[in-house]
Amino acid sequence: MVLIESSESEVEIPIKDEPKPSSLSSTKPEKTMAATEAKLVDGDDSDGFETASEREISDEEDDCKNDAVTIQEEPEKKEEQIELMREGEDITEDGKNQEKAMAEANEAKVEGNKLFVNGLYEEALSKYVLALELVQEFPESMELRSICHLNKGVCFLKLGKYEETVKECSKALELNPTYTKALVRRAEAHEKLQHFEEAVTDLKKILELDPSNDQARKGIRRLEPLAAEKREKMKEEAITKLKEMGNSILGRFGMSVDNFKAVKDPNTGSYSLSFQN
Repeated sequence: MVLIESSESEVEIPIKDEPKPSSLSSTKPEKTMAATEAKLVDGDDSDGFETASEREISDEEDDCKNDAVTIQEEPEKKEEQIELMREGEDITEDGKNQEKAMAEANEAKVEGNKLFVNGLYEEALSKYVLALELVQEFPESMELRSICHLNKGVCFLKLGKYEETVKECSKALELNPTYTKALVRRAEAHEKLQHFEEAVTDLKKILELDPSNDQARKGIRRLEPLAAEKREKMKEEAITKLKEMGNSILGRFGMSVDNFKAVKDPNTGSYSLSFQN
């Protein structure tokens, strides 16, 4: 009991002695503090601060991770380098193979030319075929291939196989559209086959490429009348066939195509039919 003096009167106020915390109650805050510190270390508390010791631990973990990544990346880099070396070796090997094939193809072409000069056209053909097979897949061989196709066409021309000549010269022109020699040989083959219009077309193309080519100009003057004559002949043959077909149908009705007269229009060259008894 404690007495506190007052100016007015003496009042006795009882003050209870607060009990001292027991050892059991004091351990709870310590546990709470330990848990809080554990949360901070574990990073559960977003408002926690990183201590020096924690930073060292984190740095060590990052270093370990970086070392692991480096160890994993090094074999990958080595594999990439090995792969690049292999690709380089493949490219080099392909280049050597291509050079070898081109050289062999040129040799075959030269041998074919020698055989052609000696009149051995079948044997020369086999050499040109071999040259084409050796370089068929190389884009750089377009010129060589066009020459070989033309040479094959000339061999066929000598052997009287004019259709084959047209085919081979056409292949040469696909590879080289301005190949004048191929146009000349194809025009010759067309003339042999009496394809006069096609021959004139090739000769006119030659003149476009080489206006000073007198042979092409002479060929056009010689073949154009033949082409016109053939057109007229083909028209007459077509009219004759149409008459035969018409008679077979009109005969059932007691008529014939002779009851119809074909009149040619001089301006257009077309024909019109008029009925007459």
